[in-house]
Amino acid sequence: MNDDNKLPSDEQLTAYIDGELSPDETARIGLLLETDARVVARLEFLSRSSLPFEQAFEPLLAAAPKAKLEAMLASVAPAETPVPVRPTRRGLLAALAACVVAGVVADRAFIGLGRRLAVKDESNEWRAAVAEYIALYTPDTLAGPVPTAQSQAAQLSILEEKLDLRLPAEAISIEGADFKRALVLQYDDAPLAQIAYLDPQTGPMALCIVRSADGARPAEVEARKGMNVVYWASPSHAFMLIGHASADRMRTVADGIMARLEA
Repeated sequence: MNDDNKLPSDEQLTAYIDGELSPDETARIGLLLETDARVVARLEFLSRSSLPFEQAFEPLLAAAPKAKLEAMLASVAPAETPVPVRPTRRGLLAALAACVVAGVVADRAFIGLGRRLAVKDESNEWRAAVAEYIALYTPDTLAGPVPTAQSQAAQLSILEEKLDLRLPAEAISIEGADFKRALVLQYDDAPLAQIAYLDPQTGPMALCIVRSADGARPAEVEARKGMNVVYWASPSHAFMLIGHASADRMRTVADGIMARLEA
């Protein structure tokens, strides 16, 4: 195979992204990008990386013996090699490798980084799980007649028992959207209540509730899976309202439900 047509490695593509290749290599990869869809796809994948390498490795790099490392680099690098203005991904990873090989990474910095990376946001995790599930809903999922008031009350009573929370039908009603069903799911071995609605304008909407010991928190808005989410917590429960309606409408609906449940 002609070297000009040889597929570049991930390291070469990363260097291309960071502008670290020679003019000849840059031109060669540029030509491949015009003729080889595989190279285009791989470059696009590597370009999408948004992991915070610099922030994640900052404690490790801070603990490195800079003077010793600089002396090592000076002994192998040409004197005219320019010093980069900012660390690149390859540079950060190389510095980390040097620290590990030298055996000088401080235990305290390593343990501190490990703890930060190990911390899980339970609230974020359950919202992510719900969003994955609700994203599968279509208007057809919730098609059919609206349950009678008696049926709604019976469904809600099961949720009340499982969550130890009062959920009167008038408190969780949504103007402009039809109550469709209330059921109990399970998340992390605990009950997760889902009350599903169908908005004729925007489609499926759901109010989901789990028990939580993390304490009260005010309502916040986020986007997940192409939907808007409003989430908040009381001293004993966490709530999220998710749907395809605008963020302003979702916040208005959530504020109404919060006020009625607290009344």
